[in-house]
Amino acid sequence: MSKSSKTPETFNVVVVGQNGRLMYEALLFASSLRANDPKFKGRLFIAEPQPGPNWANDPRMKQAELLAAFERLKAEIIPFENTHFGQSYPYGNKIEALKALPENEPFVFFDTDTLITGPISEIPFDFDRPCASQKVEGTWPEIELYGPGYGEIWKSLYDKFGLEFESTLDLDQPDEYWRRYMYFNAGFFFYKCPKLFGERFTQYAVEVRDNPPEEAALQNYDPWLDQVALPLVIHSFGGARRTIPEDTLDGAMSCHYRTFPLLFARESDDVVAKLHKAAEPNWIKKVLKEFDPIKRNVYQNRGQKVRDMFDRDNLPRREKMIRNRIKKANMWMR
Repeated sequence: MSKSSKTPETFNVVVVGQNGRLMYEALLFASSLRANDPKFKGRLFIAEPQPGPNWANDPRMKQAELLAAFERLKAEIIPFENTHFGQSYPYGNKIEALKALPENEPFVFFDTDTLITGPISEIPFDFDRPCASQKVEGTWPEIELYGPGYGEIWKSLYDKFGLEFESTLDLDQPDEYWRRYMYFNAGFFFYKCPKLFGERFTQYAVEVRDNPPEEAALQNYDPWLDQVALPLVIHSFGGARRTIPEDTLDGAMSCHYRTFPLLFARESDDVVAKLHKAAEPNWIKKVLKEFDPIKRNVYQNRGQKVRDMFDRDNLPRREKMIRNRIKKANMWMR
């Protein structure tokens, strides 16, 4: 059966939620999923790290109105323990949370700072062939003068885990250009079994962190560790750069906005309208207004002022340039 005619499967969705920014974003994510994919039949999980030696403070979400809102949205909070990561590398939550999901049930992970903007339940996922977000810039590796190049660094990582390398290359891209090499943002990824994916993601990430190959030993892995390990994991399971149709995730059906100023600066009118719709119910607004970036950008219209600063048809080429313009206007909030 071709990808275009593949029947969509029932699958679970998971984001990470913990005390602070992530719990408010998780609530907005859950509201956007229910508003824009009412036929979604899978389970929605909010994976919550538990207190322990890897956290200085209790990361759990305790606000009664927040928890009641999750329940109303049929979002299930599932606990998980941080064995390898935690406060020192919170991006590791997306790796370790997978072990808490139901085994042998297809899943899609999303970063919490994402809005669902269309019916993701209609996407013909091939859960045997994972992929991840290509909404990414060339952030890793950083090439040093006289040091190893992109090809040598990436090949050393594939070799470390006994993975074939050549088929991962995009030969339409020039040699030693970062897009030639498979590199993802971990804003979404999926597979047929969270246990299998999570175990291998953990294995590869810990090994790269603790014992990188010589060619990659001087590279910085904070915050890029998850994005370095992810293409290795995806390739090991027979995945590829893209195994879902264009204009679905990171397109018509989801928006990884990263921060609210960036959302208002560069996303479509449709995304902005769906943000306001997801934030509109009073029982959600009451919780979200506790978080200053949402309060100011969404409810007090600071976001519209940021939006008025940019032409969506002629945005600066690099995200850093957008950020700097917003910061110069004293409108930046994380």
